[in-house]
Amino acid sequence: MRPAPEVTVIVPTRDESPNVAPLVALITAALAGRSAEVLFVDDSDDDTPAEIARVAATAGLPVRVLHRPRGARDGGLGGAVTAGLAAAGAEVCIVMDGDLQHPPALLPRLLERFEEGGVDVVLASRYVHGGDGEGLGTRLRVAVSRVSTAVTKAMFPRRLHGVSDPMTGFFLVDRRRVDLAALRPNGFKILLEIPARGDHRTAEIPMRFDRRRDGISKATLRQGAAFLAHLGRLRFGKMSIFALIGAAGAVANIGIVWALTSLGMDYVWAAIAAAETTIVANFLLQERFVFADMKGQAAGFWQRFATSFTFNNVEAAIRIPLMALMVETWHISSVLATAITLAIAFLARFVFHSLVVYRPRRPAELATDTGAVRILQQLEDERGR
Repeated sequence: MRPAPEVTVIVPTRDESPNVAPLVALITAALAGRSAEVLFVDDSDDDTPAEIARVAATAGLPVRVLHRPRGARDGGLGGAVTAGLAAAGAEVCIVMDGDLQHPPALLPRLLERFEEGGVDVVLASRYVHGGDGEGLGTRLRVAVSRVSTAVTKAMFPRRLHGVSDPMTGFFLVDRRRVDLAALRPNGFKILLEIPARGDHRTAEIPMRFDRRRDGISKATLRQGAAFLAHLGRLRFGKMSIFALIGAAGAVANIGIVWALTSLGMDYVWAAIAAAETTIVANFLLQERFVFADMKGQAAGFWQRFATSFTFNNVEAAIRIPLMALMVETWHISSVLATAITLAIAFLARFVFHSLVVYRPRRPAELATDTGAVRILQQLEDERGR
């Protein structure tokens, strides 16, 4: 049996077969004399897995691949890194991109800084003295990176104090200091998860961020929206993002009621139309920005939608008569009555979605891991942030 390596280099890839051979060659040269392995976590739909296997056959160090097929790619790039951390043969792991923008020549320096002691995470930073973000390319991408970094540091001033580049994808982490079960990756900035969910000692080394050689950038507007939502979840908790979506839905609901009643529609029918519209919109937003980390283990999309839609309609069937009672008996305006009943419904919706709609399909390993415990843990996590 082969002894455990000293370090595992985790490389998440997606449709990047041209980069595999040169990347493995550069990693092999950089880590010459060290016990190391390369672990590709591959989400490709092309021939990248076959190319990794071909390169592994003649590589100068062990090369493994963990292929995640369609339907098993929870968490995107962040989920791939988390899967790699769990499967790594070494306790010391280095995460780097597979597009050759992260220079493998820095691998020894990351290890040397870690071996000096006193740190759990070592980051390769574009923004310390000696670093360079030229590989970002356009001024727009540089500006987006800078603004994202500033916003992230502002939201975690204590835990990211002294970290110049929390958005980097090139870093070393001591796996023994990370609670992998607590990570909730979503998108392409997995490093945020580690300091945000625990107190870790960090250090940085400068990095010159190279230009992309092959493949295309995974950063899109959709990924950007997912990043902002994930940042909000880390800072404020799941319930707060749920509340923001609910508040936006409430504003839309009130606006629809106002618009339809202004056009002469009876307020009850206007409330029904507003409720159906916002029920569907809220579900889609919650899927994307609140429960993205839970839906992979929950029932299928249409079952989740049907359960959510049914519950919200039952809730609306109770809420709308209550609103009518408030208008007809208590003489409250229809708009104010709508706002009050929506506020009352918020907590019930959050609890139901957390416990029922996104309940894992397989029973928990421990009897104490009940839905109620999960809700209390979420609330406790939010209080602790």
